[in-house]
Amino acid sequence: CVSCLSPCQVFSIVVFGSIVNEGYVNRLDETQEHCIFNRNRNACNYGITVGVLAFLSCLLYLALDAYFPQISSVKDRKKAVLSDIGVSAFWAFLWFVGFCFLTNQWQASKEEDNPLNEGGDAARAAITFSFFSIFTWGFLTFLAFRRLRDITFQEEYNTLFPTSPSLLP
Repeated sequence: CVSCLSPCQVFSIVVFGSIVNEGYVNRLDETQEHCIFNRNRNACNYGITVGVLAFLSCLLYLALDAYFPQISSVKDRKKAVLSDIGVSAFWAFLWFVGFCFLTNQWQASKEEDNPLNEGGDAARAAITFSFFSIFTWGFLTFLAFRRLRDITFQEEYNTLFPTSPSLLP
């Protein structure tokens, strides 16, 4: 699978799973839970949203990769690969933004907001796997470019050497 290697899926699950599971804490004198990232619910919402949507995107392109050999038209194959390039590059960018946002909010967090240091490992895991996701999605973009090159070569080859009629009846 070129579009969604299993690390992308696993990293997405780790990011949104760690935030959903341990990303919300409360002070000893409060009952309402707040996001562990500087009490900024947007940080938690961004991590969860990007993680879930990246996982679903992986599933979508996994299905496209399974269907890819059945696409007979070179132009349709090219469109599929171009969409793969765009989507992979887009997700690499979103993971970069997420990594920067979560890291910034984690650094701005105050110790008095989480005196028992609950969820710190989950927050660091979300930040770490957001960082890893930048490179995995970037690598998927590179692989999609290679696939585009192969398809372009195939298209040019078919143009230069059209199939000759069969000599056998």
